[in-house]
Amino acid sequence: MTEELMYGICAGCILLCMAVCLAAGLYYRRELKRFSKALQTYEQTGTLGEEDCKEEMESKLLGQLCRVLRRSSLEREKAGKEKGEIAALLSDLSHQLKTPLANILMNTEILKEEKLTKKEQEMFLERNQEQAEKIQWLMKNLVKASRLEQGILTFESRPAPLEETIAKSISGVYAQAREKKISLEAEPFASCSPVHNPKWTAEAMGNILENAVKYSPAGSRIKIQVRPLEMYVQVNIRDQGPGIPEKEYNRIFQRFYRGEQVEQEEGTGLGLYLAQLILQKEKGYVTVSSRAGEGSCFSLYLLKSRES
Repeated sequence: MTEELMYGICAGCILLCMAVCLAAGLYYRRELKRFSKALQTYEQTGTLGEEDCKEEMESKLLGQLCRVLRRSSLEREKAGKEKGEIAALLSDLSHQLKTPLANILMNTEILKEEKLTKKEQEMFLERNQEQAEKIQWLMKNLVKASRLEQGILTFESRPAPLEETIAKSISGVYAQAREKKISLEAEPFASCSPVHNPKWTAEAMGNILENAVKYSPAGSRIKIQVRPLEMYVQVNIRDQGPGIPEKEYNRIFQRFYRGEQVEQEEGTGLGLYLAQLILQKEKGYVTVSSRAGEGSCFSLYLLKSRES
């Protein structure tokens, strides 16, 4: 091998190395620009553009960075949403507790004066007990609703006789209905076993029946009808109360919402909210149809069992 050939080979190797180094430098410079662009986009907007995270990107590392930043963005968004929900919950809760707590403090101040007769003392003590029980009920059901929402509280649904569930829900409000001379009528229906949890569904129905009794006039009637449909079993609860304006159909199922027609009545606005949560857990749902002054009909839809 001649000396010129060796020099030529060495020069070629040097040029090749320089070309490889230059290409590598350009490649890494381009990748660094990608990193910088992705980070700048995330810093300015809190999100990543689709062009920053394409699946065909050559850089696996940049792809991993995009996934980490995107996950961080989603977690931050979720945390912000949860923070807002907690703030709204605390605001609603403070509003609900304000009145009973004020009543307890006022009654306690009156009792401390020691100028009341024994009968009057008993009356104020009973009022305090009623307000304390209201707070206890509110806290219990609020915790229950929150645990259902978060999936902490779960229950199984299975095909079960509907007759027993309806009977249990009626028994829970029978005393209040009798006191107001309201008749509770369940129309005869063919035996069926939709998919539900008897205990929880009876509570959902009971909440709706309790509202019907509370807001219906004395001497009126509440009817319960069962209708089999193709995929569901429909349970209608009809009352002769003040009715609900159509604009409030969706809002009455929100937490703590009280309809305009019943704002002056005793209540918390949790009953229908809980009923909806329970039915959703059973893959069912609840709707309402009504006209102001003409009563309401709440329809519960329970999933039919495959054996039906």
